[in-house]
Amino acid sequence: MESTRQHKIARLIQKDLSQIFLNYARSLSGVLISVSEVRISPDLAIAHIYLSIFPQNRVNEIMTAIEQDAHKIRFELGNLERHQLRIIPELNFHLDETIDRMERIDELLKN
Repeated sequence: MESTRQHKIARLIQKDLSQIFLNYARSLSGVLISVSEVRISPDLAIAHIYLSIFPQNRVNEIMTAIEQDAHKIRFELGNLERHQLRIIPELNFHLDETIDRMERIDELLKN
């Protein structure tokens, strides 16, 4: 169960990362990246970031680029949150597959 502090920091990180990925996606042209969820560890040192990426055919390419630029993204996040957080957490990026699962469940239910 997340504490109130974890929840507040996760929302702050989600908001700021959404802005960062909006600018990041502009450089990739024709890509939409949204931060669907942020989970932060109890010691506030590690943040698990769940991303939804559109179009689906470029997911692997974009996730690889994000993983390679993780230190730059963390630096930008640090610049945005330098007055609110003492330590910027390590960012672990994951692909959010809940939409794909929902589509599979809908297809199974229709059949």
